[in-house]
Amino acid sequence: MKKLMLLAAIALGVVVSATAQENKPEGYKFTDKKVVKTVPITNQYRSGTCWCFSTLSFLEEEVLAAGGEQMTLSQMWVVRHAYFDKAIKYVRLHGHLNFAVGGAAHDVTEMIAKYGIVPLEVYSGYNYGTEMPEFGEIDNVLKGYVDAIIKNGNGRLTTAWIDGLNAILDTYFGVRPEKFTYKGKEYTPKSFAESLPIKMEDYVEISSYTHHPFYSQFVLEVPDNWMWHSMYNLPMGEMIEVLDACIEAGHPVAWGTDVSEKGFSRQKAIAVIPEVVEKNTIGSDAAHWGKLSDAEKQAMINNLEGPMKEKTITQEMRQEAYDNYQTTDDHGMVIVGTATDQAGNPFYKVQNSWGENGPYKGFYYFSRPFVEYKTMDIMVNKNLIPKDIKKKMGL
Repeated sequence: MKKLMLLAAIALGVVVSATAQENKPEGYKFTDKKVVKTVPITNQYRSGTCWCFSTLSFLEEEVLAAGGEQMTLSQMWVVRHAYFDKAIKYVRLHGHLNFAVGGAAHDVTEMIAKYGIVPLEVYSGYNYGTEMPEFGEIDNVLKGYVDAIIKNGNGRLTTAWIDGLNAILDTYFGVRPEKFTYKGKEYTPKSFAESLPIKMEDYVEISSYTHHPFYSQFVLEVPDNWMWHSMYNLPMGEMIEVLDACIEAGHPVAWGTDVSEKGFSRQKAIAVIPEVVEKNTIGSDAAHWGKLSDAEKQAMINNLEGPMKEKTITQEMRQEAYDNYQTTDDHGMVIVGTATDQAGNPFYKVQNSWGENGPYKGFYYFSRPFVEYKTMDIMVNKNLIPKDIKKKMGL
């Protein structure tokens, strides 16, 4: 009898296990629809330089789209010059500026326009004993230096402080070459930039917020916009239309977004905005979304096992999330394609700079609602903007 009961229990366990397997969600399955030519995945490692790594990948892919050859441009060349310009402005403003390693896509195009660019093999920028960027020390040293300059107690700045700044930058990033040879030809940083089949003046940034008039230019009020750079303001639908037009034309889009959102899973390389119904809450959709408990967050992440109902994003939701600090200038990546899940829901394929990790080896899939909701800004080639929208922008 005991033996029969044991066999029955085992059989029941097998049935339950098989049933559980049958009921287990199949997981997200993506089908790429349109993907542009991409360069290899990079790794910003232990540095807050996503803005630089992503935008240089974007520009390298723009070179490919223009018929140029694949190349890897020096990220630290850009970072070094951005830190220099930021330090000058920080001291000029008596410290009333965000002095940190963060930045934006326009930092890259502005630095290239001003200082030129060099290939990675010419200037790695890792002059401090590592093969990948580690900025814990660099950030603190530079911040300490510029703060000391401001607080010097002399009543005036000395003539040596800029030389001191350059000495620190040269020590950590390396001395900048005035000339170099690349593939048998001699260049300066400026002439190399001019040799590329793309021009920095062709790139514009677009955002979508209602606290400034649409079709005007405005300075996006985020800490990392230390340059006070202006971007064009479009309604959400037209911003997405521009994005889609670029991908359809075979061009990437540099993307500033916020991945602190609870629908983002680094492990699964997926980001969605699930429709979450909360009880006994008062306020807007954006307010509800930002107040999920840890338990709700974990349950939602656990449910990223397959297609789900997502929020319908409105212009008002975008604005409230920005106004309430629920959307911040958190991370920069590159949108390189479109895709659908097995239910036909639209997604964007996105290139990250966290190394070849995750199920898609450094690429991620972000749902259209996520992109609508959490896009801070995009950088695009202005020549790809649909004519009717371009006219409204005054371009």
